[in-house]
This record gives sequence, structure tokens and C-alpha cells, in this order.
Amino acid sequence: MNSAKLREMEQLAAKVGHVFIATADSNGQPHIAAAGKLAQTPEKHLMLTEWFCPGTLANLQMNSHLSIVIWDPDVDSGYQIIGELEAIKDIGILDGFSKSQVRPSIPQVERQLLLHVDKILGFKRSPHSDLEE
Repeated sequence: MNSAKLREMEQLAAKVGHVFIATADSNGQPHIAAAGKLAQTPEKHLMLTEWFCPGTLANLQMNSHLSIVIWDPDVDSGYQIIGELEAIKDIGILDGFSKSQVRPSIPQVERQLLLHVDKILGFKRSPHSDLEE
């Protein structure tokens, strides 16, 4: 994978402040979530970090394929990344709430997703090709 292209995506994600992650369950039911941080690893993988919702994690346990969109609406330019989950790592745990305050639907663990990138496509609102960049 092109390290310079991954660096561009990492910088764009930092600029816009979020990325979107699309997953699907084993029946193909789609789910969209947002993540706050995208970073490149030395092995040319990507890491996404967030307090992911239960739907995203459940889907990834059943179907490891995903898509990420990084898009700057001000200039209508970005990327769609097609990839596959390689690992999930717990990196932070919410603390300080009593059991009566914690709702099961609120994420309690910050996680990092390690992704293998299969394809990088351009992404924009205006007409565009879905050919790999």
C-alpha cells in the first residue's frame, strides 16, 4: 500500500475531525458510525480509534469487511477505503459510574480497530469514478 497516500488520508481525517465507518451484519444489513481518529501503522495498515457503538462491533465480529469514508465537504474531496478488520484492541475503559448510571447501550470501552486496506477510491459528492486511485 502507498505510504504517502495513507499519510494524506490520515492528515485529511485530522483536518475534518472524523471519518465514517460502514459495516454490515451477516445478513447484509448495513450500519454507519463515526470514528474520531485514523492513523497509519508502520506496517501500512490503518488504525481507527473510538468508543464504537455496539452495532459496529457486533457486525465486525460476524463480518470483518468494512468501508471508511474521509471527506472534506468544503472542497468536495476525499477517500473511500475498502478493507478488512485484522484486530480489535481495548485501549480505555470508562470508570467512575455506578451501576445505576451506566446504560448498556452506551459504549464503556474505547477500542482501536486495526485494518488491512484492500482498495483506496476517490470520494466526492459530485460525479466521480469508483476506480481505485
